[in-house]
Formats: sequence, C-alpha cells, structure tokens
Amino acid sequence: MPDDHRKGAATASVDIHIEDLGEKRVSTGSEGLDDILGGGFDPDRMYLYEGRPGTGKTTIALQFLLEGVRLGERVLYITLSESQRELALVAKRHGWTVDGIDVFELVPPETSLDPDRELTILHPAEIELSETTNLVFEKVAALDPARVVFDSLSELRLLAQNSLRYRRQVLALKHFFAARHCTVVLLDDLSSADTDLQLHSICHGVVNLEQLALDYGAERRRIRVIKMRGIRFRGGYHDFTIVKGGLNIFPRLIAAEHHNKFEVEAASTGNSELDKLLGGGIERGTNALFIGSAGVGKSSLALTVALAAAQRGEHAVYFAFDEGRGTIEARAQTLGMPLDQALTNGTLKLQQIDPAELSPGEFAAGVRASVERDKAKVVVIDSLNGYLNAMPDERFLILQMHELLSYLGQQGVTTILVLAQHGLVGPMDTPLDLSYLSDAVLMLRYFEFGGSVRRALSVVKKRSGNHEHTIREFQLTPNGVAVGPPLTQFSGIFSGTPTYTSDKELPTVRGANDQS
Repeated sequence: MPDDHRKGAATASVDIHIEDLGEKRVSTGSEGLDDILGGGFDPDRMYLYEGRPGTGKTTIALQFLLEGVRLGERVLYITLSESQRELALVAKRHGWTVDGIDVFELVPPETSLDPDRELTILHPAEIELSETTNLVFEKVAALDPARVVFDSLSELRLLAQNSLRYRRQVLALKHFFAARHCTVVLLDDLSSADTDLQLHSICHGVVNLEQLALDYGAERRRIRVIKMRGIRFRGGYHDFTIVKGGLNIFPRLIAAEHHNKFEVEAASTGNSELDKLLGGGIERGTNALFIGSAGVGKSSLALTVALAAAQRGEHAVYFAFDEGRGTIEARAQTLGMPLDQALTNGTLKLQQIDPAELSPGEFAAGVRASVERDKAKVVVIDSLNGYLNAMPDERFLILQMHELLSYLGQQGVTTILVLAQHGLVGPMDTPLDLSYLSDAVLMLRYFEFGGSVRRALSVVKKRSGNHEHTIREFQLTPNGVAVGPPLTQFSGIFSGTPTYTSDKELPTVRGANDQS
C-alpha cells in the first residue's frame, strides 16, 4: 500500500505502539472502506466523514452503527439535522432497521407540540451551544455506547457563531469521548464558506466523499481518505456507488499487491494458422491488442480466442462495451461458433457494459471478481473505445489500463484488447496509443483487390517470443475464422491499395474446418 502522506518514522512508531497494546481494528461497516484502511478504524478514536449533501455520509454512517449492532454493541446516533423517522426511512430503503440503534434527536418532529413527547427533543436554535453539548454528554454517559455518530457539525457550527467557539466545542467533544471506550464518527456537509481545516487537525482520521456530475450519463461518486493517524491506507480516489444495502466502494486497484504463481505457456487461439502466425499462440500472463477499422473482424477473432479457452475447460469472460448480447450471439451463430454451449455450461460469461453508467473503478472490480471468484483465464475487453467513454477524465485511461493489465498479467490471465481505428481503407487514425502496453499487437486491415474487399492480418509486435513477420489474408466463414497463407506476392497491403506482383491467380483461403 502507499504511504499515508506522513513521515515514515512517525508512522512506524505509531504502528508499533498500537500493536504492542494489542488493539484490534474497528470495522467501518463497509468492506471496501475496511480494505482501503487495511482493516478499519483504530478503536476509541474520533473520525470525520465530510462531503456535500447527497454524497452518502448518512448511509455509510448507518453502516458503521449497524456493524456494531451485529456485534452486539450499544450504538448511538445523535442527530441535529434529521429526525428518527427520516433515518428509519433511509434504513428501510436499504433493507435495514434502526431498531438496534439508539437515536437521540435534537430536532423538532412534526409532532413537537404533542405534550406526550419526550423532553429530549429540542431545537438547536432555541438553546445555547453549551446546553446542546451537555445534553450530548448526558446521553452518552447514560447509554455508554461503543459507537457514536454525530450528525452534523454544520448545525454545531451555526450555534457557535464564530470559529473560536466552534473549535472549542469540537475539542470538548473530543476530550469527552477520549475518556470513554467509544469510537466516534462526525458528519460534516461542508456548508461552511471557508475551508474548515481545523476539523482535520482535531480528528484522528478524515474521509472525504464526492459526487461528480458529468456532461452525460449517471453521476460518479468517489471517496478519498485524506488523513488517518497511525494507519497505513490506500491513497487516492476510489469509486463507489450507492445501492440497496449501502455504499459499494471499489478500492483503487494496485497491481503490486496481487501476485500469483502460474506456468508460462502458449495457449492456442483456436485457429492453427493463427497460432503459427503468433509463433505458437498467446502466452499466459500476457495481453494481445487487436487493432483495426470497424467491422474488419476484431471481435470475431477475440471471440475465437475466448471460445478456445472455454473448449479447453477454462473459464473466459467477455466484456462487451459496444455490442449487445444479441448481436454477439447472432455473429457467433453466423460463424458457426459454439457460443451457446459455452454460455450454458458456464465456461464463457458475457457481460454487457453500459459506459454511461459505469465508473472505471467498478469495471476494475468486475474484472477482479471474474479472475478471483470465477477463475477466468481469458479476459476480453471489447472495446477500449467504449472503455475510454466510461472515463470521467480520459487523461488517466492509460494509467488505469496499465494497472489493470499488470494485475491480469500477474494472475496468469490472457487478456485480449480490441481497439477500433478511425477509417476503413488507407491511413488509419488511432484514438489512443496502447501499443507500448501490449505484449502482442495484431493489425487487421481491409484491402482492395480484383474489384473486391478483402481482409488481412499481421502480427506487428510480440514480446514473449518469435512470430511470423508475414501478412496473411483471412476470411469470416460459416465455419469460423479462416487464415490463409502469407501474401508474398503483394506490396502495400496496409495502405489499402496493394500491388500484386505475380501473374498467378491469388490463392484462396481455406475454410476454418479445412485447416491443417
């Protein structure tokens, strides 16, 4: 994991001190956030969740308390901004219940004029700041909870009226809870006009939640641990979604954390002539980029590789960004590929991706699940153009793809990347250059000869071994992809208008079921 942005010596001493005390971590209630923090919070400390309204602070705070309820702990939700009825509704829509949570309201419900209401229901605007904090102290002392959520500091800030009084009250809260065996989470909606860094210095840890509105598609949410005293954490932004059941956080993928031993061997592509072109096949733990214009046959070739793995009894997963499942199944049927059989027995899985609704972190988590849970040995990403559209900021596409490919390589997975170029015949324009990240590059091209449009392919790069340097014609036939002999009598094929230098008739490509 990366450094936590503090001096290494100081961090080491704190870590040793904690280990000597034998203190265990306190789960945040979120598996993803626990992963980012390397296990959760240190117990009996004060932490801050900050973010604009709608970022999911209340939801993740409830997850923190519900984890305590699950462990049989006494938990308390102190609210100055939401009523118990509103909290119960939030919990209900996530499939939870607040029955195990003590809720202490400091807001007036709609029935505040009811004489039967408890006297603990007060309006913060009608009482002094010190009275508010004293009520909190009394409630905590009476219940002696192990976990407390304070929602929210913006109300306390309004009562304080100036930054000095506000800081004193937050310090009073900190000193009060420090004397008790209690882990506290403060919520702040960042309503202050000024950047309130004094909270950061007071709290042991700060977690920031953000919501980003893109020009098109669903909003993107991300979380970042700004500070965590004595805890090494995974820095940077981590994507998350709010679903039924709480926040689904996708920790940023760091390839260096994932290593797996595997045997390096060449795996067949399912086509003997293509294997010859590749010098025996595609080695495990490497990736191959299929690049060419639209419709030239990249996806058909990628599907051939995935089905070859399925027929060997391995698991393969096909992430389709550009085409629907129906289109892929129709193509496979036209080419005589046994796709239905592979889908039925579970050796091949098709996952259709909607780029407008998916964050890069969620996609990386899906790839990891396919590899670690489903034991996939072949992963197809079709196409990188669709993946590019899923990025909120395409400047970081190369970095994220580099991390993902490194992870897959270290897991012994064969990765097939499909990239569509702009144009059909002649010079091509590539939307992004991933060739330096690719272990093998297969170039597919249209070319015109004898009044007909034909297809050619060549391996222009392969790091992991020898390969043919020839250009071969290939066809999409009812029996699959058929690869012909080298086009030795041609020049200028990749320019789109080649010159044929022989007086003999151009050899035909044999059918896929007729290959040696």
